Amino acid sequence: MKLPATLVAAFALLAVVPVSSPARGQAATSAASAPVAINPLYTAPPTSLSTDQVASMQQQLADWPQLGRYRADNARLAPGQGRVVFYGDSITDVWGRAKGTTFFPGKPYVNRGISGQTTAQMLLRFRQDVIDLQPAAVLILAGTNDLAGNTGLATLPMIEDNFRSMTELAKAHHIRVILASVLPVSDYPWHRGLQPAGKVRALNTWLRQYAASSGATYLDYYSALANAQGGMDPRLASDGVHPTPTGYAVMAPLAQQAIDKALPH
Repeated sequence: MKLPATLVAAFALLAVVPVSSPARGQAATSAASAPVAINPLYTAPPTSLSTDQVASMQQQLADWPQLGRYRADNARLAPGQGRVVFYGDSITDVWGRAKGTTFFPGKPYVNRGISGQTTAQMLLRFRQDVIDLQPAAVLILAGTNDLAGNTGLATLPMIEDNFRSMTELAKAHHIRVILASVLPVSDYPWHRGLQPAGKVRALNTWLRQYAASSGATYLDYYSALANAQGGMDPRLASDGVHPTPTGYAVMAPLAQQAIDKALPH
């Protein structure tokens, strides 16, 4: 199969640009610098890619599921009671790491989000970043990057299969599962024109039904955040995808309610 010219050029760039990866444990410090899921092959010709974009692509090729991101942090993590792993993409990744946000102070909750990831990547790192941490529960918020095509075409059945696999793995290890709705989105800044709102609603309908049939807890962020267009207003998500501190303030009590339901005392 012949590769598209843009992909050939992109890989040629990867061969000549040295690898540079973020420091271990490095995290975003402001909403403006928060990780944003960008696939440059969709948004720009290869000749216009920045050094950082090329380096990011190199890193993704070398460690597609990004197992290296939390490996050292996991090794240092002490045993804890009532641990909950927040598992997801950039929406989870920047929670408590972006300026103006807090991540459940005083709670034994662990953030294992990685910017830009799809459910396929999350499934591959599920053992390392969830099961091996021996949590009481895992809260999975994912799927929007699949709909954006971050790692290629992903149909709803493909996304659903990845959720099924993660849920079954967790249950096999006696980990309670909380399935969060995909956040509202009417357009992706890095891949415009996909009109994802309807697919988001369809995936959320499936997540709700699957949670009920599998014994998982369903967490409905969508209803609290959606506007009439099936997206989010700027006060909740300035780019229409990633929550602002106000958006996270709406989400936090909903997450806590779901955790309390999943882990009754």
